[in-house]
Amino acid sequence: MPDWRELYQELILDHNRRPRNFRRPPAANREAQGFNTLCGDRIVLYLDLRDGIIADIGFQGAGCAISTASASLLTERLKGRTAAEAEALFRRMHALLTGVSEPAEGQPELGKLEALSGVAEFPTRVKCATLAWHTLHAALAGSQAMVSTEE
Repeated sequence: MPDWRELYQELILDHNRRPRNFRRPPAANREAQGFNTLCGDRIVLYLDLRDGIIADIGFQGAGCAISTASASLLTERLKGRTAAEAEALFRRMHALLTGVSEPAEGQPELGKLEALSGVAEFPTRVKCATLAWHTLHAALAGSQAMVSTEE
């Protein structure tokens, strides 16, 4: 039987070492900036949002392994999804990462994002993992305010 924690840890390390979509998409029409004051993580998330669909998505910045992996996994999962699907996934991931229990029925499947589930056991790392998700939420809303993990 595989050790799921080891497998998830390797997935996080891989996304940290080789982040997917670490770029500014050429046609980006939305962006938001996020800052984690606790860890020093900084992110700029870029969206090419067309007719309610995330046609392209990317990010730039610097952060810890959890923050970078979370942003990389987010971009991989959301390319081609609707803004409504992205918001639903934001809510599901926020619940997962903060350890809030909610029924999975009717919720989006997590797939590889499940690798971040262990973060809830480490309260100091939750802000690292949620930074990209809060920054996504701001970008979808068209907010120009800096997203901070202290809010």
